[in-house]
Amino acid sequence: MRREIRYRQELVHFGKLLHEHGYVAATNGNLSVRLDGQSLLVTPTSVSKGMMRLQDLIVVDMGGRNLAGRGSVTSEIAMHVLIYRMRSDMNAAVHAHPPVATGYAAAGIPLKPALVCEAVIGLRGVPLAPYATPGTADLADTLRPLVPEHEAILIANHGVVTYGEDLLRAYLKMELVEHFATISLVTKLLGQEHLLNAEEMERLREHRQHRSKKSSHFPNAAPSFLPQERMLL
Repeated sequence: MRREIRYRQELVHFGKLLHEHGYVAATNGNLSVRLDGQSLLVTPTSVSKGMMRLQDLIVVDMGGRNLAGRGSVTSEIAMHVLIYRMRSDMNAAVHAHPPVATGYAAAGIPLKPALVCEAVIGLRGVPLAPYATPGTADLADTLRPLVPEHEAILIANHGVVTYGEDLLRAYLKMELVEHFATISLVTKLLGQEHLLNAEEMERLREHRQHRSKKSSHFPNAAPSFLPQERMLL
């Protein structure tokens, strides 16, 4: 129970950060974490991610069915379930609509990893998934080919989804995608892109693999900055 409360605190905290940074508006966006092999903790639909309370969050099974919680499960639960089923190494997912990155998605333009070294190291590139109606199984189907090899995906005419070993990493990848998209936009405004060559890209991939192995020796820890909010039952 203590671990679930910590996850509820994290979801509320990062939901507020998404809202404060303008990555979501109104009741848009959704977040989730893996509780165990059989269940997830997810944000509800029709609730501002900047105004969530611990008791608003919902426990669902791996089919997206409500196990505990008074609200309605996010309509995009199939996207989250797909990620957890295909990536056993991922324990958190964030879906949002950061303006610049979503602008690229709406324009049908993927982000080029060769433009910025950190995009290769931190994201392995950000591909573009074809459009599908939000809240349908079709959306999960468009993501299926991309989920195994990426941890951040643009969704055409829709937004961005990121995922990571924990919620902090999943959220930071969302920040990185928007930062990367902003840099990419600036190069287009300047009228020139200087892309990294194949040799430079390969060295960055090797650096990423080395860093991943090194970071795997450190266990995940609960962020110390989380507010100690009480859950009202």
